[in-house]
Amino acid sequence: MAKVCQLTGKKTQVGNNVSHANNKTKRKFFPNLHKKRFFIPSENAWITLKVSTSALRTINKNGIEAVLKEAREAGNIAY
Repeated sequence: MAKVCQLTGKKTQVGNNVSHANNKTKRKFFPNLHKKRFFIPSENAWITLKVSTSALRTINKNGIEAVLKEAREAGNIAY
């Protein structure tokens, strides 16, 4: 899965570049993704996830275990 956040499901969006003359050409808006390792204390294991920066802020606020639980319920993550 390229350019998709594994926790929130954010992915590339499509839009237009609009010039001063109001000419429109297609462009892409990419999510701000980072590859990050997390330690899961309950499983005593490290996992590597490709997450957006907004997901990192949520992890810092709520904790990795709570965020993983929500992602599993939403169907964004399989394990």
